[in-house]
Amino acid sequence: MKTNTRVLAMVLGMGMASMAQAAPVNYDIDTGGMHASINFKIQHLGYSWLTGRFEKFSGQYVYDAEDIKQSQIQVKIDTNSVNSNHAERDKHLRSADFLNVKKYPEAMFESTSISGSNENMTVKGQFTLNGVTKPLVIKAHKVGEGKDPWGGYRSGFEGATELKLADFNITKDLGPASATVLLELHIEGIKK
Repeated sequence: MKTNTRVLAMVLGMGMASMAQAAPVNYDIDTGGMHASINFKIQHLGYSWLTGRFEKFSGQYVYDAEDIKQSQIQVKIDTNSVNSNHAERDKHLRSADFLNVKKYPEAMFESTSISGSNENMTVKGQFTLNGVTKPLVIKAHKVGEGKDPWGGYRSGFEGATELKLADFNITKDLGPASATVLLELHIEGIKK
């Protein structure tokens, strides 16, 4: 009887441990600029690519390795932090012609569903830019996860999407090759 009780306790303990591992995990996005970035690129006259990034953003996500559908993400971007490596151009990008940062200092993405697998995720959500909210789909995958050297736990993902400037009331005519912006997202989270 004693042995049966021990075996039952071990089985229950192992079951509880596996349930704990399967639970969703909350992460803060590492926004120090060292391990996460939000980059963009847009064609210049159809001849080359102009690239840049947003230096300041924040967010968090819930990641469930066992059930991707339970995962979610929220990111806020400081649009004033745009950096295309050219001060005068950045000033223009901040103006009402483009990001209109005085009126709309923040862009935001909030997921509505996440599906697929760790290798091939589809993240659907609402993206707000320049005062306009539209649906946006991000194709993403998990890069990895594990303990860090400082006693924390991290996970990382990358993804990409594209958006049409006109959909967000950015109507400055840059030519047909420059109507679409590509966004590249590199996200690393630190477990809360």
